[in-house]
Amino acid sequence: QVQLVESGGGLVQPGGSLRLSCAASGTVFRVYGMGWYRQAPGKQRELVAAITSGGSTDYADSVKGRFTISRDNAKNTAYLQMNSLKPEDTAVYYCNADLTGATMSLVNYWGQGTQVTVSS
Repeated sequence: QVQLVESGGGLVQPGGSLRLSCAASGTVFRVYGMGWYRQAPGKQRELVAAITSGGSTDYADSVKGRFTISRDNAKNTAYLQMNSLKPEDTAVYYCNADLTGATMSLVNYWGQGTQVTVSS
């Protein structure tokens, strides 16, 4: 059974930093694209940042220059370094990944979500 396990959320003051982690656990053969999404109350889930298996990245305009996505392919883990956080970054952050597991079929997975709250 494959799971995406997220960690690193919490409460931080405006201007502060947090680092989120997302690890693919279970029987994982290969992880392809990984990404972070977020959903604020009353809003639709939106893409924050994405990274390919080769390391190419893409960011939402609202986080460019503040957030950095990275990955460790040996650990099947993606990270989201969030700096200069703003109250509008408050949301539940979800990890997403395309990967092959024991069945060798390409499947899209979601993590359970981690709360990020930016407030003074």
